[in-house]
Amino acid sequence: MNIFEIIGLAATGFFSGIFGTMIGIGGGVIFVPIFLLVFHFTPQEAAGTSLVAVFFNALSGTISYLRQKRVDIKAGVKFMLATIPGAFLGAWLLNYVASDVFGTIFATLLIIMSITIFLRRAPHDSMKIDPRYARTLTNASGHSFVYAPKEGWGVALSFLVGILSSLLGIGGGIIHVPAMIYLLGFPVHIATATSHFVLTGSSFFGSMTHIYENHVRFDTAIIVAATAIPGAMIGASISRHLKGVLIIRLLAIALASLGIRLLFKSLNVF
Repeated sequence: MNIFEIIGLAATGFFSGIFGTMIGIGGGVIFVPIFLLVFHFTPQEAAGTSLVAVFFNALSGTISYLRQKRVDIKAGVKFMLATIPGAFLGAWLLNYVASDVFGTIFATLLIIMSITIFLRRAPHDSMKIDPRYARTLTNASGHSFVYAPKEGWGVALSFLVGILSSLLGIGGGIIHVPAMIYLLGFPVHIATATSHFVLTGSSFFGSMTHIYENHVRFDTAIIVAATAIPGAMIGASISRHLKGVLIIRLLAIALASLGIRLLFKSLNVF
């Protein structure tokens, strides 16, 4: 590994840490395409190395979010436990996925998610809530969020997120965050923080399986993770001041850009 590659990886880790934490996706959606497109990793190496970096990114971001009191711990613990068996299964399944198939699946998922998110209207915090299931969370700034999360559906979804998290090396945030906002009834700022909390657990167990399967390039993982940690702290701080609709738009644009480029590569367009 030469000095330019080290600088490139460090920059990737830092800016992915900022952006991934800011919108609650952990950075894996950025790591994997870059590992595939720029550094020419195998799908197994890209997913495994990415997930190790995602764990440290998620851990750092989660600590910041916990200090801001934006994590719904009750729901987060349930979702995290549900992702663990899926994380083991996803890492194992990756041994049987070809490179072009992996890239096409990943790219298609990114594009579909980006279109869905961009076209959906921003959720309204003032929507009607059944008082029997209402929950109030007050953050460190004194702002209270009142919502009624659908935890049962969230647990079922989290198992599938765990599979995709380890299979694609993305941590699952690109699915969890939109689902928590639009399907499960979480406010945007609580969804991004809680998703990061869940990522910490799912990415840890997924990483352990990838390490066992020899899917991880540790030199790359160390560089990216080390620079993602300060980036994640910055991203969590920035997220606190962003409007929910802007977070959603940034998420959609990021997914679409990376998805289109990766799809072209997987289909040998250029």
